[in-house]
Amino acid sequence: MHMKCLRTALLTLALAVMPLLAGAEPVDIEVTPIPLVDSRPGETSVGVLNYRGGLHLVSRDPRFGGFSGLGLSADGRRMVSVSDAAVSFSAELTYDADGNLSGIDKADLGTLSDLDGTPLRGKRWTDAEAMSPGVEGEIIVAFERDHRLWRYDPGSTVPRVLRPPDELASMPGNDGIEALTLLQDGRLLAISEGSPDEPVRVGWVSSRNGWDVLTYQASDGFRPTGAATLPDGDVVVLERYFTPRAGVRIRIMRIAVADIQPGATISGTLLAGFAPPMNIDNFEGIEALAGQGGSTHLYLISDDNFNRGEQRTLLMMFELPGQ
Repeated sequence: MHMKCLRTALLTLALAVMPLLAGAEPVDIEVTPIPLVDSRPGETSVGVLNYRGGLHLVSRDPRFGGFSGLGLSADGRRMVSVSDAAVSFSAELTYDADGNLSGIDKADLGTLSDLDGTPLRGKRWTDAEAMSPGVEGEIIVAFERDHRLWRYDPGSTVPRVLRPPDELASMPGNDGIEALTLLQDGRLLAISEGSPDEPVRVGWVSSRNGWDVLTYQASDGFRPTGAATLPDGDVVVLERYFTPRAGVRIRIMRIAVADIQPGATISGTLLAGFAPPMNIDNFEGIEALAGQGGSTHLYLISDDNFNRGEQRTLLMMFELPGQ
C-alpha cells in the first residue's frame, strides 16, 4: 500500500478505536456557528487559507474543555479530541450544502485509561497534550507533567508504554511534547513546547532504534502547540503566542517533509496568522485531510483551560487551496 493511503487507513482505524478505549458516554453540546470575524461576517480569507466554517461549543458537563489534540476520520465525518484532563471528546461532524462545517452530532465524552485499565486521575497523570495514529492503527497520546507516550491499541482499553525520547526525562513539567504527527513514511514527528524565551525547541523523529533529535526553529515568542501531516507529505505546525497585554495570536507554519531529518534545524513558511478581531482562542489541536481538486482541509480546536468565563472551545475549518 502507498504510504499516503496507509496513513489515511491508519487514521480511520485509530479514530474508530478511540470511543472503545475511552468508555464514552453521550453528552449534550450547545453549538453556535461563528464567522471568522464577527464585525465582518463576509470575510473568509486569512493568509493563503479560506475559512470553511467554525463552531463555538459549550457543555454543562464539567469534564468538557481543555482540548489539546485532534484527529479526524479520512472522510471528515468523525472527530476525536483529547484534553488536559485525559478526557476524550468524540462527535460526528455535519456540513452544509457547500461543504462548510455547520455542526456536530452524537457527541460523547470518556476518560482515558491507566496502565491497569482504571480511569486516569490526578493532574500529574492526566495532562494529555497531543495525539496521533500509529503505524499499526493505534492511538498514541503524549502526556506532559509526567512526560510519557502511551499507545492505545485497537480493541484494547489498556494502554502500553511507548519508549519516549531520552531528553524528556530532564524537561520541566509543562515543556514536554505538544505536537505529534505520523509522517507519510511511518515515522513520528514530535516537537516540545519549550519556553517562550527560547528561539528553538527540541524535537524528535522516530527511527527503528528509537528517537533522533532535531531542532524546531520558532520566532517572535511563538510556541508550537500542534502538528499535522498534509496529503502531500509536508507538515503544518500550529503555533501560539500569548501575553496578558497582547492576548493570544495564532499562526500556521508549513514544513517541507524533506527537511525533517535527524540533526536538522527545521522552520516553517507562514500559511496564515490569526489575531483579534478574528474569532480565535488558545488553539492547540490541528488535523489535515485531503479535499477536492488537490485542496487540503485544516481543522483546529482550542483549549479553553477550563476557564469558561474568559476562554472558549472553538472548532474551525479552513481550506488550503491546491497548487
